[in-house]
Amino acid sequence: MDWEPIGKPASARERANLRDYARTCREFDWTRARSVLSGLPGGRGLNIAYEAVDRHAAGPRATRTALRWMDRHDAVTELSYAELAERTNRFAVLLRELGVRRGERVFTLLGRVPDLYIAVLGALKAGCVVSPLFSAFGPEPVRQRLTLGGASVLVTTGALYRRKVRGSRADVPSLRHVLVTGDDAEDGTLALGPALAAASPDFQIAATAPDDPALLHFTSGTTGMPKGALHVHDAVLAHHVTAAYALDLHADDVFWCTADPGWVTGMSYGVLAPLSHGATLVSDEGDFDADRWYRVLAQQRVNVWYTAPTALRMLMRHGADLAAAYDLSALRFIASVGEPLNPEAVVWGQRALGLPVHDNWWQTETGAIMISNFAAEEIRPGSMGRPMPGVEAGLLRRGQDGRALVTDGTVHPVMAEGEEGELALRPCWPSMFRIYWNDPERYARAFADGWYLTGDVARRDADGYYWFVGRADDVIKSAGHLVGPFEVESALMAHSAVAEAGVIGKPDPVAGELVKAFVSLHPGHEPTEALRLDLLAFGRRALGAVAPKEIEFDQHLPHTRSGKVMRRLLKARELGLPEGDLSTLEVTR
Repeated sequence: MDWEPIGKPASARERANLRDYARTCREFDWTRARSVLSGLPGGRGLNIAYEAVDRHAAGPRATRTALRWMDRHDAVTELSYAELAERTNRFAVLLRELGVRRGERVFTLLGRVPDLYIAVLGALKAGCVVSPLFSAFGPEPVRQRLTLGGASVLVTTGALYRRKVRGSRADVPSLRHVLVTGDDAEDGTLALGPALAAASPDFQIAATAPDDPALLHFTSGTTGMPKGALHVHDAVLAHHVTAAYALDLHADDVFWCTADPGWVTGMSYGVLAPLSHGATLVSDEGDFDADRWYRVLAQQRVNVWYTAPTALRMLMRHGADLAAAYDLSALRFIASVGEPLNPEAVVWGQRALGLPVHDNWWQTETGAIMISNFAAEEIRPGSMGRPMPGVEAGLLRRGQDGRALVTDGTVHPVMAEGEEGELALRPCWPSMFRIYWNDPERYARAFADGWYLTGDVARRDADGYYWFVGRADDVIKSAGHLVGPFEVESALMAHSAVAEAGVIGKPDPVAGELVKAFVSLHPGHEPTEALRLDLLAFGRRALGAVAPKEIEFDQHLPHTRSGKVMRRLLKARELGLPEGDLSTLEVTR
């Protein structure tokens, strides 16, 4: 199904941070862009925490709310920039008193609670490297990452420590200190509450250079060992600029990013980017619930909302009438993250929320948004958008393994419009990862001929909009065709009965692989044989030869907490293979 582009009214262009895409791209320069940052006083370098907190706390925004946190029972706690500066100072002092040195790794295993923000920013002030962990990880993924990262400090809750760390702590010899939130501790841990209360509120931020290590983000490790992507303090420049351009974030905005802080999105845009702008950051401890989320948007007067395609699809299942029951008039901009956004979700946003949803693309390795649909620019539903100013993207021809074709160290660019290739980026932006932790060979394989190889397959239209096809290792090879799962999923979701779809390649002795789709249905539709045949025919009309040959109904498609349908889990279950690490699997409620 072809989707009509969604234009933007003149008013959107007038108030947008990025008003002229072509001109901004021509004139943009990362060196000149540094003027948006303050730098440490006295020319002592650059520190993410100073840009996010202290520079605001020292000026007229000191009393502005930095963090507005809602617990599971809807009680609200607010911290101003001045209060956040003081509490993060106390955490940095505590680290120094414990003998924690610059460059040591401070891990967090916490959900959305105030101590998470205090620990992250305080550790950055102390010159430590912060590595956030997903609080729903099982004991083995936690142990694995603590070991790989050489953790010196872990900040967590008493319950999480007992369930996920205590039994394997002896296997992590580098872990000297475990700080547990609250006032009570057990043997081998330190209670964070009284320790912070006793620490001095005065601290001089460590003199960190732009290229000093700051953030260590581990990927989910669905295949092989987790990769630890290391980012530096200079990344805050990309966080700040991309939040302004891709999310249209203004200093006076109330901003809500629903991503878990254990993932790169929840850190880059759930903590650092909005604070670098001096905005008010909304944080909700509660789990997804349609009524609750609409209530947060309405009561907190959220202006900019960054959420996941899965959440949007779940809201779509509840219909537009539920959204209409809430006052969402403060909402100005909606963006999506976690996986490619199906075009019907873009259009649904316009219909039900009064605003289209803006997709964007980036990775743990890039550290910040690289390709986006912008506030003042036309949206082409289903497209990731166009590259950020200051980012050069390209498509490279692929070999038999689906990855970029490299001959004698040279890559081969895609030349024809609409031809698929591996998405690649010229390494030039400040949030680009600098190493894979203790794995230089893996890092070297991520680059060729001056390009960073993303492993994602895409195509580009005549106007420079990029369209996601799939991961190189997800692309289905069927009867001579290369089939992108996302394209098939989007086509099926255009059917009125389909709420969501997950597509895999199923081995076939003749075709190599057959395209099989797992489909969940909207309320009011039954998984009948007649509907299955109708969907097969619907797919053939939309996709022709690459349409799914098999369809199976499944009302509980597996997702990660970051919103992605776990295709590899669908495939493992289909083929009776080991399911692997399920610690990132979303709990269905």
